[in-house]
Amino acid sequence: MPCLLVLALFLWGGNRKILRITCISSIVKSAKHTRLHGHITAESVTAPLGCIHAAFIFVMTMYTQLYNRLSFGWNTVKIDMSAARRDPLPIIPFGLAAFAATLFALGLALGTTIAVGMLFFIQMKIILRNKTSIESWIEEKAKDRIQYYQLDEVFVFPYDMGSRWKNFKQVFTWSGVPEGDGLAWPIREGCHQYSLTIEQLKQKADKRIRSVRYRVIEDYSGACCPLNKGIKTFFTSPCTEEPRIRLQRGEFILATRGLRYWLYGDKILDDAFVEGVSRIRGWFPRNCVEKCPCDVETDQAPEGEKKNR
Repeated sequence: MPCLLVLALFLWGGNRKILRITCISSIVKSAKHTRLHGHITAESVTAPLGCIHAAFIFVMTMYTQLYNRLSFGWNTVKIDMSAARRDPLPIIPFGLAAFAATLFALGLALGTTIAVGMLFFIQMKIILRNKTSIESWIEEKAKDRIQYYQLDEVFVFPYDMGSRWKNFKQVFTWSGVPEGDGLAWPIREGCHQYSLTIEQLKQKADKRIRSVRYRVIEDYSGACCPLNKGIKTFFTSPCTEEPRIRLQRGEFILATRGLRYWLYGDKILDDAFVEGVSRIRGWFPRNCVEKCPCDVETDQAPEGEKKNR
């Protein structure tokens, strides 16, 4: 709720710079500092334990039931699923249908144990580092930016307290409510609440500087997997929820990152464009555009292109 409130204020007006910083910080951190984060982690422990217990029961049930139905002959072993060869007979009948259902339930139990167990390890890694996957990506980009420009600065992640135990105590408290109020959180010494957001703004500015200008030479309908742009373009379509953009010959685009056969960028809009539309960005085939030879940034590759090749 605090994130939605700040976002609404940002869209409505006011001190836009301060609200933008607060909004970005809230959105980045809200996924981790939620009241249910500790409960979800606890459930990711209890669910695999319950499934392991159920799997043990299923295995022992099938073992005992099948063992009581075995009959040994001369060079033969038979299993009679109609009835158990013991007295008294079992209270619960165990036929072929029950065996199939038990085997199916065993598969579900083992699958849940593996899937939810992996989720538990991922959750614990995030908690002990006090760093979400998005924040890890921002930190990696910060180090790349400093190394690329040979800057005399060191980026310190503000929410990692420097100790796994301190990070653990921020989420798992006696009250069950993690530390932080949704807008402010404990930070490392030497940092402030907006250290991460300031780094993001630097990365955005650097992204605009290193963008490459392209001119559209072939129309593109915006299809997810276009058939008329080549076989390789069709089969290498980016597996992402990010949109594709429609292109018309003669338009200009600023590409910021890309793959071998696809690029991602912002369309350069005219002043007479549709009112209320500020940006049009998305993926488009590389063979539909060409670099502008008069652009200053033509010698620089789109950000992330080398990593994605």
